[in-house]
Amino acid sequence: MYATERYDAIERILHADGRLAVVDLAQRFDVTTETVRRDLAELERRGALTRVHGGAVAAARSSIRETAIGDRVREHSEAKRSIAARAVATLGPGFRGSVFVDAGSTTAAVAAALPLHLRDTAGSARVVTHSIALAPTLADADGIDLSIIGGHIRGVTAAAVGAATVAAVSGLRPDVAFVGTNGLSAGFGLSTPDPEEAAVKTAIVEAARRVVIVCDASKFERELLVGFAPLSAIDALVTDAPPPEPLAGALADAEVEVLIA
Repeated sequence: MYATERYDAIERILHADGRLAVVDLAQRFDVTTETVRRDLAELERRGALTRVHGGAVAAARSSIRETAIGDRVREHSEAKRSIAARAVATLGPGFRGSVFVDAGSTTAAVAAALPLHLRDTAGSARVVTHSIALAPTLADADGIDLSIIGGHIRGVTAAAVGAATVAAVSGLRPDVAFVGTNGLSAGFGLSTPDPEEAAVKTAIVEAARRVVIVCDASKFERELLVGFAPLSAIDALVTDAPPPEPLAGALADAEVEVLIA
């Protein structure tokens, strides 16, 4: 196989799987690991991927790359709606309590599903969020008393961040928090690209009585720049596919309830 053929094959694998290992590629192409590393270096130079220890990830999966909230809402949209419906169902019928809804695209789906769930089950909730993108969905909903936490607004996520935001979140004790994540891995836990956003997420996780993580399977085994919580800090994960090993084992060891939408 010529180098150009390997380049094309590597890009197809990345498009399908999002990541790859040097050893696996060497076996697949029947070449040395040194040859594979040279191929990956060339593809990284072209902007097609990002090399990591032992392999590579798609360029879009680098530890600091972050897509704007408007674009992320359209990614895996059907999966996010299913995850949101399963997540709000964990509140049970007739729920009456406090809920914190984190900023993000999957949590935006939770915000959209929450009013319908409360209406259908004769429940009500005091909802708190630091997302100006989620607020309009919740502001006029029956059965919801909405509070918004302010701060400096990050344009890419429409989330309030900063010391004042963290302090405000830390002063709360919501019954349930629905939290999104950019990465979920056995070794690094939950992670996100931005340090300020990570600080707010950490505060939410530490404040809530019950933490429910909502994310689709594309976040599995991703490790972004900043970790914001270990797996042991969460109570439940709602997702659209069973987590692979070793993540599944790590979640079980941490006694995290895994719910498949």
